[in-house]
Amino acid sequence: MPLIAHQGGWDEILLVAGPMLIVIGVLALVKRRVEAAARAAELDDSLDGGRDVEPDPAGPDPH
Repeated sequence: MPLIAHQGGWDEILLVAGPMLIVIGVLALVKRRVEAAARAAELDDSLDGGRDVEPDPAGPDPH
């Protein structure tokens, strides 16, 4: 089994660095998505003047 035998240290580095790189990549992706959502929310607020434009779920007030 020479493939899984000790390889001089580089395989241990991959066992540590691999998961770290995956976590860093996922965090970067999440950060990019959160920033894009924040920009979209700011744009939406600027288009409607910052007021709440969602309809009242109870409907119009009859009085």
